[in-house]
Amino acid sequence: MNKTEFLLRLKLQKGVGYVKMLQIATQLDAEEIDLIQLNALDLPLALREICLKAYRDEQAEIIIERIKQQSEIISFFDDSYPEKLRQIYQPPLILFARGDLSLLKKPIMTIVGARAATNYSQEIIQKLVPSLVKQKYIIASGLAKGVDAMAHHATLNNNGKTIAVIGNGLNHFYPMQNHFLQEQIIDQGLIISEYLPDTPPRPYRFPQRNRIISGISEGVIVTEAKEKSGSLITASLALQENRDVYAVPGPITSSLSKGPNQLIEAGATPIVDFEFKKERFDN
Repeated sequence: MNKTEFLLRLKLQKGVGYVKMLQIATQLDAEEIDLIQLNALDLPLALREICLKAYRDEQAEIIIERIKQQSEIISFFDDSYPEKLRQIYQPPLILFARGDLSLLKKPIMTIVGARAATNYSQEIIQKLVPSLVKQKYIIASGLAKGVDAMAHHATLNNNGKTIAVIGNGLNHFYPMQNHFLQEQIIDQGLIISEYLPDTPPRPYRFPQRNRIISGISEGVIVTEAKEKSGSLITASLALQENRDVYAVPGPITSSLSKGPNQLIEAGATPIVDFEFKKERFDN
């Protein structure tokens, strides 16, 4: 079997988390995996036994066939895996996708912000997104309430393409109010997740997916965000991965402008008009 299917088999094994999968994946040199190679892996005995169990697991074949009917499966070893994502700390080893995979190979700009965003974010996004779409950027976000949904809607309304990175499996719609939006993105963009399709949403999974949102992009734009928020986690991850970070300045009296204003104070590029041109910021 190929490496992608073997990694998926590993992911289906109980007690195999990211660290163990990574430890095993770094040992997989051959394109095709067989029992001889697995027995020869330079791994602790317990990990080698997990590999052999995954390889021989007949039940996994049934589950994998069902997953293939529900989504595209991309592994770190596939050509369709986004190159920028390979560069981040702890890149996802497996991605599940629905929609247009070619979008992962195009210039991507991420827009994030508060779930309880105000009309200020709505106005900024409605006026900024057309400029980004005109420059052929794919707009990425996390399909959450507030700024995420605003960014996805604005992109679709301007005939652009959008990517949603979600913190649950593809068979779940979360939040439910974005059910129709999620279906729209599948038809006109791309939905990706590192979680098996039936994985339910849990709070701790959303910070984990933020590294993917920033990892696939050239830059991250923050509109409104509180001092301690998921959006600032995304921006921080973007800085760590040498991505560009942009922030929309706001009134110092607004708690939702404290996050972007602090980012600007720390060196993020302020967005002061709606004609977004990356080369202008680079000069």
